[in-house]
Amino acid sequence: MKFAVTSKGDSKSDNLVQLLKQYLLDFEMEYEEEEPDIVISVGGDGTLLYAFHRYSSRLDKTAFVGVHTGHLGFYADWTPDEIEKLVIAIAKTPYSVVEYPLLEVTVQYQDEEKETRYLALNESTVKSIDGTFVMDVEIRGEHFERFRGDGLCVSTPSGSTAYNKALGGALLHPSIKAIQLAEMASINNRVFRTVGSPLIIPEHHTCVLRPVNEPDFRISIDHLTLLHKKVKSIHYRVAEEKIRFARYRSFPFWKRVHDSFISE
Repeated sequence: MKFAVTSKGDSKSDNLVQLLKQYLLDFEMEYEEEEPDIVISVGGDGTLLYAFHRYSSRLDKTAFVGVHTGHLGFYADWTPDEIEKLVIAIAKTPYSVVEYPLLEVTVQYQDEEKETRYLALNESTVKSIDGTFVMDVEIRGEHFERFRGDGLCVSTPSGSTAYNKALGGALLHPSIKAIQLAEMASINNRVFRTVGSPLIIPEHHTCVLRPVNEPDFRISIDHLTLLHKKVKSIHYRVAEEKIRFARYRSFPFWKRVHDSFISE
């Protein structure tokens, strides 16, 4: 089996990376950064997000496993004191695959045939550069509302525990093939009105955002934020691709939620 390891970059994570490499090489596994069968992320959820985007072109061939060196993460099953157990599991035990839905983001531009496509593991946000954010929201080809406020956030089920939760969105189990649209500080008064609640959009529906006035926006894809100019529309849907996690033991989603937000 070919493996690669990514690190958060701090001394604790870097030391664990060296241990993992040496242990797995001792088991006659092959270190391969370009085309790994399994990627071990050492750090936190941000480290795994980086690994996901680095290997997003081979999601059907590469599985991910996380080791957290800080606070418990939703994508990290293992702790530093379990490194030897993890190494033995990787070297000796076939893993089961757990797949999570991803978000497809397609940005189309004015007067241009080209479009830009992204995949997000957690979420995508859209905000204005200056002034009030105004966007027409379409769902399944029908106009739903004209949103005014600070911006909009579209998240995956696994990403529902991140920025979406801070916006008052629901927590979705990753077995649900859907995306969630959450508002950022909407303007609601006698003149302007939005639904005011997060929307759960199933995989066979597409959500389209169309600018009303200003065509330039800051669009984030997970940890990356880029300026997009002369935007014609932004299309969101459940992606055909999925991320594959290598599971060597059970770690239920609701236990992750409990351990992260409730457990002392």
